[in-house]
Amino acid sequence: MKPIFNLKRVDIDAFARRGGTFEIVEPLSGFARVVADAVGGVEGLSVQARGLGEARPQLGGGPQIWLHLQLQAVVPLLCQRCLGRVEIPVEVDRWFRFAADESIAERLDDEVEEDVLVLSKDFDLHALIEDELLLALPIVPKHEQCPVDVPFAVVDPDFEAAQAERARPFDVLAQWTAGKKGRD
Repeated sequence: MKPIFNLKRVDIDAFARRGGTFEIVEPLSGFARVVADAVGGVEGLSVQARGLGEARPQLGGGPQIWLHLQLQAVVPLLCQRCLGRVEIPVEVDRWFRFAADESIAERLDDEVEEDVLVLSKDFDLHALIEDELLLALPIVPKHEQCPVDVPFAVVDPDFEAAQAERARPFDVLAQWTAGKKGRD
């Protein structure tokens, strides 16, 4: 289902005050920074996103603006063990609190646990979705069980040959002291 608004220009305040919701399915290919990390094609893969805006009453002022964002996707990444493609399921379920300006957002960010963003009449919700997908990706993607046997030791014939040919300083010292004993 397509949203009735442009994801790149959302008036978050108006959206939340009317208790707005959205539910979309977008191709993964529409999220360029995620695709840059992906391995192989992303055809047929999509991002499911749901959102709910809330204007919560607060004492001594206007309502506090909130956005609940839920995401689901599968992102193909490079397994760091076998170097093959691994499809990583990504799920995000987060609340965002909005502040009137940058200074308030910065102050609140130090005081509260949730993420605080700045209200905007043209908030880029698409970029927020992409940011959250990227933050949810593992630092070291890998299969639970790699589909191929992975060698965990590296044998380099040149390295072993160099080790065998390396001079051993104590052997030289032993020969020198053995020769000295024979002259006494």
